[in-house]
Amino acid sequence: MDLERLFEFAGNHLYLVIIFFVITVLLVKDLLESLLRKYEVVTPLQAVMLVNQEDAEVVDVREPAEWAKGHIISAKLISLGDLEKRLDELKEHKQKPVIVTCQSGTRSPAACKKLIQEGFARVYMLKGGMTAWTDAGLPVTKPKKN
Repeated sequence: MDLERLFEFAGNHLYLVIIFFVITVLLVKDLLESLLRKYEVVTPLQAVMLVNQEDAEVVDVREPAEWAKGHIISAKLISLGDLEKRLDELKEHKQKPVIVTCQSGTRSPAACKKLIQEGFARVYMLKGGMTAWTDAGLPVTKPKKN
């Protein structure tokens, strides 16, 4: 295929070329982020092992209403918006494993990046968040009602 025909194809199918370009850029961005991230992604079962074997701290960055529907038994609720001002509550865990979870895994990366910036040595993100946790049949608890 010569270059002239390639340009003709691109001109005739401009939207396809643009979509292809955008998808390619997004895939490359995702690949680079996964290669350069400084935290590890763990499955729910790997998280259980970290909690049981290494006394990992679980930080739930969801909102209180989400937390009330069910959370990991030993987890500490620190909403993503409050994380920066509540970092002192986690300082004793700077050298220990810290597992960050949210509902589906979309908010956790921001929290993981913040913890890494603040000097936490072993940060893990729960892949799939609480959705994956409950899908794996692992136990959750709810706050007691008064």
